[in-house]
Amino acid sequence: MKIAVVGATGLVGTKMIQVLEERNFPVTELIPVASEKSVGKEISFKGNKYKVVNMQTAIDKKPAIALFSAGGGTALEWAPEFAAAGITVIDNSSAWRMDPAKKLIVPEINAAELKRTDKIIANPNCSTIQMVVALNPLHKKYKVKRIVVSTYQSVTGTGVKAVNQLMNERKGIKGEMAYPYTIDLNVIPQIDVFTDNDYTKEEMKMVNETKKIMDSSIRVTSTTVRIPVMGGHSESVNVEFENEFDLDDVRNLLQNAPGVVLVDDVKNKKYPMPIDAHDKDEVFVGRLRRDETQPKTLNMWIVADNLRKGAATNAVQIAEYLVEHKLI
Repeated sequence: MKIAVVGATGLVGTKMIQVLEERNFPVTELIPVASEKSVGKEISFKGNKYKVVNMQTAIDKKPAIALFSAGGGTALEWAPEFAAAGITVIDNSSAWRMDPAKKLIVPEINAAELKRTDKIIANPNCSTIQMVVALNPLHKKYKVKRIVVSTYQSVTGTGVKAVNQLMNERKGIKGEMAYPYTIDLNVIPQIDVFTDNDYTKEEMKMVNETKKIMDSSIRVTSTTVRIPVMGGHSESVNVEFENEFDLDDVRNLLQNAPGVVLVDDVKNKKYPMPIDAHDKDEVFVGRLRRDETQPKTLNMWIVADNLRKGAATNAVQIAEYLVEHKLI
C-alpha cells in the first residue's frame, strides 16, 4: 500500500503524514511530494526516512492513493495525471469540489456514494466539514430548512505564512504579511477574495458545498471571519428546521452521532473552544438553545481542529473507507 502525500512539507501535508501514522494506516511506502525546491528533503514516518520527490517520480512509483494538499492550480494540473495512471486522488483543494462529476465526501455522511471508478475525490472546505458533521444527524430527523452561519477561523487555515505573521506581531517583529491587516488583537471579516455578490469565496464555499453534501434544498447564508487563534475554527450556527424538535432529543442525537462530541453544560461553563479541539479529530458541539424569535430554530456552537477533521483527518478517513470497502 504505497501512499503519496502531495504538498508534504506544508501545514496540511505535514498533518496528513502525522494522521496516517497515528491512525496506523497500512502504508508500506510513503511517497512525499513537494515543489522542486523541496525535492531531496527527508520526511520521517514510522521510524523511517523518505526523500521528497517531484510529481512525475511519484506517478512512476504507482501509489494506490495520493492525498493532495498543494493548492487548486496544482490539483487541476496534476490530479488527472495521477488518475490516468490508476491512482486514486483525494484532493484537499477547492479545485474539484463543485465539479458535478466528482464526489464531495465527508465519511460520516456520504462515503457510501463512493465507487471504484471515482479516481478524483474532493475533500470539502474545513469550515463546511465541521458544520455538516454536526448538522447531518439533525437533518435526518428534523430536515434542515435554512442555515445562518458566522465563523471564527484560525490563522492556520491560511498556512505557515499567517502563523508566522501572528507570532511576529505578538513579539513586535516586522515580517512577511499573509493578510493586508494586522491579525493580532484584531478580527478580519474577509477570508479569500470577494466575489461579484460581495460575499467571499470562503462564504460561497460553505453555501455551495453544504448543498452538495447534505441537500440542495437547504438555504445557507454565511459570514466568515479570521481571528488570532491557532487551535481550530469555531462557528455560530442558527438552523431552522422543517419539523419541530425536542432539545433533549437534539442532545441525544448529537451524543450518539459519529465524529461528534457534545460539550453543553452552561451551568458549569462547559462549551467547546479551539484550545480544547486542538489536535483532536472530533467535531465539538455546545451552547444548544432555542431561537426565541422564531419557531423550529436552534442556535448552536461548533468547533473543530481545521487542520485535522477540517482537512487531513477527513482525507485519511476517506482513504480508510476506500481500503475497508476494497474500492482501490
